[in-house]
Amino acid sequence: MSELNGKAALITGASRGIGRAVALRLAAEGAAIYLAADGTETELDASATACRQAGAPDAAWGVHDLARMGAAEAMVAAAHRRMRRIDILVNNAGIRVRKAFGEFSHEEFERVVAVNLRAPFFASQAVVPIMRAQGGGHVIHMASQLGIVASRYGAVYNLTKAGLIQLTRSMALELSADGIAVNAVCPGPVSTEGFVAGRNPGELEQRARDVPIGRFGTVEEVAGVVAFLVSKDAAYVIGHALVMDGGYIVH
Repeated sequence: MSELNGKAALITGASRGIGRAVALRLAAEGAAIYLAADGTETELDASATACRQAGAPDAAWGVHDLARMGAAEAMVAAAHRRMRRIDILVNNAGIRVRKAFGEFSHEEFERVVAVNLRAPFFASQAVVPIMRAQGGGHVIHMASQLGIVASRYGAVYNLTKAGLIQLTRSMALELSADGIAVNAVCPGPVSTEGFVAGRNPGELEQRARDVPIGRFGTVEEVAGVVAFLVSKDAAYVIGHALVMDGGYIVH
C-alpha cells in the first residue's frame, strides 16, 4: 500500500522541471494531485495525464499567475474544491532574472518577489486552516542553495530564496503544534530548461566542475527528497532547510 494513499497534494510550477517530477513522484506514492502553473495548459494537461498513469487516483490542473495579488489564495481554493482536502503543499513555482546588481528594474524586482516569496507566503496562509481541520499536513518550500550562498547576477533571486528559508523556520515554529510539518528543499544546480537557458556550454561545463561530484542534479533526485520529507520517516524533521547540491557549498 502506497504511503500517500488517500492524501492530496498541491504543487505549483508543476508543468515542467522540478514541479512536474515532484508531482509524478507523489502520484506514484498514491496521492491525488493538483498541478498549478501559469499559462501552460497543454503541458499541464500532459502532466496530469502522466500523474494518473503513475498511480494518482485523480490529477487535475489549473492555470494560476502567482504574480497577481490574491492568485495564491484562489489557487488553494480551487485545489480544495477539486480534491476536498490538501495534505501536501509544495511551493515550487519560481522565476529568475539574471542581471548585474544595479540593473534591476522595479518591475523585475516586484515580479520575482511576488512569485518566489509572496505567493508561497499567502498560499501557505490559505492552506493552514484546511490542514488544521484535517489534523495536520506538510508544507514544502522549494528554496535553493542560493538562499545560503551568493551568486553573481542573482541578487533578487537569492534574496527570495533566503526569505523562503526563514519563512520555513517561522512557520515551523508556529505550526508544528497543529501537526503541520514545514520544511524547505535547497537544490543546487539541477538540469532543467530554466537552468540551462541563457548559459553557454562553457559556463555550464564550469558550473559542473564546481560541484564536487562533478555533475548537475536531476529533477528526480529533488522529487525523491520531497517524497522523503512528506513521509513517516521524516516525522521528526521540522523547520529544516535540506541542502542537496552535490557538495557545492562545502567548499
